[in-house]
Amino acid sequence: MRSSNGCWTCRLRRKKCDETYPVCAVCSALDITCHYQDEKPEWMDGGVKQDEMAECVKREVKENARHRREGGYAIHASAEPMAISQDSPSERACPVLNLLETNTVQPSPDPSSLWLQHGAGNMYSSQGAPESMTLKRSEAVLFTFYLETLFPFLFPFYRPSYLQGGRAWILEMIISRPVVRQAVLCQSVYFFSLAQGTAADCDLDWEKVLTQTGDAFGVLRQALQVIDGSGIAGHLHGAVRIMSSIMQLQRFEIAILSFHNWQNHLNAALALFRQLLDSVLELGAPSSKFEAVISHLGSSSSWSGPGDQVPSAEQAAFRFSSALVIFDDIIASTVLQSQPRLYEYHHSLLGNIEGTGKPFINLEAIVGMKNWILLQIGEISTLDAWKQHCIAAGNLDVVELVHRATAIKESLSTHLASLGTDLAHFSRERSSILDVFAPPVCQGFLVTRVWTHAALVYLSTVVSGWQPANVDVRCNVSQVIELLLKGQISPALLRTMAWPFCVAGCLAEPGQEAQFRGIVEVLQPPSFFGTIHKALEMMENTWRHRGVGGTTRDIAACFRTQDDLVLLV
Repeated sequence: MRSSNGCWTCRLRRKKCDETYPVCAVCSALDITCHYQDEKPEWMDGGVKQDEMAECVKREVKENARHRREGGYAIHASAEPMAISQDSPSERACPVLNLLETNTVQPSPDPSSLWLQHGAGNMYSSQGAPESMTLKRSEAVLFTFYLETLFPFLFPFYRPSYLQGGRAWILEMIISRPVVRQAVLCQSVYFFSLAQGTAADCDLDWEKVLTQTGDAFGVLRQALQVIDGSGIAGHLHGAVRIMSSIMQLQRFEIAILSFHNWQNHLNAALALFRQLLDSVLELGAPSSKFEAVISHLGSSSSWSGPGDQVPSAEQAAFRFSSALVIFDDIIASTVLQSQPRLYEYHHSLLGNIEGTGKPFINLEAIVGMKNWILLQIGEISTLDAWKQHCIAAGNLDVVELVHRATAIKESLSTHLASLGTDLAHFSRERSSILDVFAPPVCQGFLVTRVWTHAALVYLSTVVSGWQPANVDVRCNVSQVIELLLKGQISPALLRTMAWPFCVAGCLAEPGQEAQFRGIVEVLQPPSFFGTIHKALEMMENTWRHRGVGGTTRDIAACFRTQDDLVLLV
């Protein structure tokens, strides 16, 4: 129901108003004038003046939307930042929408205490004339650290072509999108402190870090409520920034081994992804919807000629974040013993486009393994969910189970056999001369092999139960060990393989335990490789219960601790 006490602008537009004074959330989101007075304005006459005012507001909405999409990336600051109570969601609504829609960045405290002393909404003001400001040196150091060191460490496979803008979109988002900016600062402060060796100092309280990260998610939740209230189609760019920030902060929480909220965060990202695809094109294949969203996120810019098209920051962020959402959804399904939530999107978005041999979303370029591996892991988790449902109903058809599993195994085995040929072909092929700056491609193929062998181990447990002595299981576990020990995979790449490392390790034989421990022990400091050390902890727990009478185990059980479900991404 529309409020009868809201601002006159919302009443004129016949929109629901949250009654936040002096600027309501809806007007703040659209960056339009919020008419808030006790007396009825003279133009609210139900006649010509009201119609003229309605047209003026429509033009203001349209014009400001264009400025938001096409505007520059100047950094501005409010003269007097407004303090926002952390306990009052309504008081934080205006800053929330500034995070969503504006191209300005307001001043923030010193980054070393940014997430320790202040709430996520304290750094922004929705009032006051903007003034120019220079970026603080401490912030410049943290942003440079993130771009040059931390981001490549977190996503070592992500090396977009320099001729198509490279990772410049991340810098644009940091400078111009406060939601993303704060997500980056949150991560940079933590990891920079680890790099300095100050993580254990008493002046850094990591419980407060977690609290402020939670505050950041609170701001994002409010932003989602605004979008839900006014429709995602009018906030397409903002929705992409929110989804990107959710995935960034989720990765940060998992990196510091906080697993309490990952399901809520992933649910929010999944809902946003679906809404984004449906917002522009209601009917059609997911691939058509994906293309439509990319098109609506802004035209690509050209810096020298028609052939040099550079995607907009939101276009690049949407592609990157969509890959992470799909990847996390698939890995989460193995923990939850459920079909991936985006299962119906898989073949349309991850399968090769007819005539091109390329998919709409290339997971290999972002998370390191080819799309077919994740597709088959999604099929295995779907098979596991079907099996559990049949067992509960008392009508499991073992023949059907084996039949479906055989098709998955044959697909994985065929692709695995072709990897050697692909490596020889790929090592000779370069898309541009700038590819000489990329690292050797062979490590990426070693990673692909590790994931494939782990997927085969996972499939075996779904079909045959927990049988570490099974010939196929022993062979695949041994292959993982050999690849990790002899392949000389870099620590940064090993960090991306926490899930396959844990799957293979949980089914290791007693004589192989020392080899898995040795692989982890060299990853120092442990805080930089938290997920791998967590994987070893879960493996150790599985080994301790080896041979315990009456114990029924499966892969999902390995990812359950006393308090949490663990998502190793």
